[in-house]
Amino acid sequence: MPGSVSPPSPTVVDDAAPSPVAVSGPAHLLRVTLLMAGSCLPILGAVLIAPVLPKMQDHFASTPGAKALVPLALTVPALALALLAPFAGVIVDRLGRKRLLLVATVLYAAFGTAPLWLDSLGAIIASRALVGVAEAAIMTCCTTLIGDYYSGRQRVKYLALQTMCASASATAFFVLGGAVGAAGWRLPFWVYAVSLLIAPLMAIALPNPASRTAIEEARVEEETRRPFPFRQLAGICALTFFGAMVFYTVPVEMAYLLDDLGVENTGVIGLATALASAATVGGAIVFARLERSPDPMLPAVFAVCAAGFGVMFLAGNAPLLVVGAVINCLGTGMLLPALLTSAMSRLAFQDRGRGTGLWMAAFFGGEFVCPLVLLAVESVVGSLAGAVGVLGLAAALVAAGLLAARRRAGAADPRPLPEQLA
Repeated sequence: MPGSVSPPSPTVVDDAAPSPVAVSGPAHLLRVTLLMAGSCLPILGAVLIAPVLPKMQDHFASTPGAKALVPLALTVPALALALLAPFAGVIVDRLGRKRLLLVATVLYAAFGTAPLWLDSLGAIIASRALVGVAEAAIMTCCTTLIGDYYSGRQRVKYLALQTMCASASATAFFVLGGAVGAAGWRLPFWVYAVSLLIAPLMAIALPNPASRTAIEEARVEEETRRPFPFRQLAGICALTFFGAMVFYTVPVEMAYLLDDLGVENTGVIGLATALASAATVGGAIVFARLERSPDPMLPAVFAVCAAGFGVMFLAGNAPLLVVGAVINCLGTGMLLPALLTSAMSRLAFQDRGRGTGLWMAAFFGGEFVCPLVLLAVESVVGSLAGAVGVLGLAAALVAAGLLAARRRAGAADPRPLPEQLA
């Protein structure tokens, strides 16, 4: 039960030292651009082919089970990412972030473009699963590198920027997939080749964080004797699993909710989705500007998300539904970087890959089960709006539980986020 999840323990690890890389100048801008571009590749995999699924359905109409298998081509990368991200994290810590990132970025192009040449639906789904494998490595590496390169306020800023880029790119990729897919269902798969342009730049512009000072290396060597901090991450990963369902409800279900209210115009649906996406970006911007540690913010952020769901549940017309969606997405825009920043602050350098992998597994696992959970709840309560209302109630209970637990533990986080030195 999400509401019974224990609150994250106070921050136990954080890098108060200055960033090991420059935080200004052309090299810094290129580094950040590449990390954000890499972070958007799994989003591309999640939404690019959504507009062409009906055309794929028609093409494979004679294939047994096509009605169930074609949608699986869209969702199986998220499942593969959720299952494999922890293993990617282990490889990241053992083999190095940059090396794995470069290999995964090249394989992403190979697996992503494979449906251009494949005629079997089963083979296409297998290639999509392999895309998820590459995505697990890319997302884990990019997020880990943000944690390696930056600390304090800089880390908060770029983890929030990661959320903003992911939210904005989801809308852009959906539009791109629809535009390119008008010429044929296979054509959008060419877009996956863009990672071949990114990989060489990553090889040149991303420094290897393993090359640290002798003092830091000695500290890492000494700390490898201690066990991995599973207990510190357990609560935040559980919250992240539930938070992912909260995060993806509006993007996944908005069109169906509008349809239930009699709105069938695709332009109106697209505008409503764009407004919600913009609110997510706005929430991430708000989070990046707040001068607070993420943990004390989580009860308020979950409460905002719950309030948005409540308005959506009560909405009897499309404008009010959009208002509720915007409120909810403003909260989810803060929720994702708050959860990720909280997780990263618990991880020392040698644990960061594995910890990020576990966090990614929790997040994308929640993404995968989100529509399934809402479908199950809808069958019980009788409507999708009712299911959203139940999810809002669960979010409110989580917010109340976190707030009560923090008050019992002494209310405030004893350690504010350190300021990043320029």
